[in-house]
Amino acid sequence: MTPAPGTPRVVLAYGLLGLIPFLAPPLIGGLFPDHAAFAARALALYGGLILSFLGGARWAMAVRQTPVDARIVSLAMIPTLVALAVLLLPAELRAAQLAVLALALLVHGAWDVWSSGLPDWYPRLRLILTLGGTAGLSAGALVLHG
Repeated sequence: MTPAPGTPRVVLAYGLLGLIPFLAPPLIGGLFPDHAAFAARALALYGGLILSFLGGARWAMAVRQTPVDARIVSLAMIPTLVALAVLLLPAELRAAQLAVLALALLVHGAWDVWSSGLPDWYPRLRLILTLGGTAGLSAGALVLHG
C-alpha cells in the first residue's frame, strides 16, 4: 500500500519513522529474550504516547472549526485517558496492555479514516500507520512477556 498523492514528504517521513518503535520491540524481544521485558515496556509506553498524540491531533483539528464541535473535542480526550488507564496496569498484565492499546489504536485509526473534513491524503496515511502500529502492538502482545 502506498501513500496517497499529495502527502507532505515531512509528514510521510516522520509517520514511517514513527513505526520503528512499534516494530522494533517485538523483534528485539524475540531475538534477545533477556531484553523482552524492557522491550515490552518500551512498546507499551510508546503505544500510549502515540494514542495520546493522536487524540491531541484530533483535538487540534476540532478546535480550529467554527463553531467548535464540543462532541469532537470531548471524544478527542478519550485516547489520552485510555492510554493513561492502560499504562497504569501492572507489568504482569503487559500482554493485555499491548492488546488494548492495539485495539484503541485501531479504533482511532478507523475514526480518522472514515471522518470527513480531513486532507485528502490523511485517511490513507492513517490507514498505513494504524496497520503498522497495530501490527507491532499485536506482535508484542504475542511475543513479549514481562
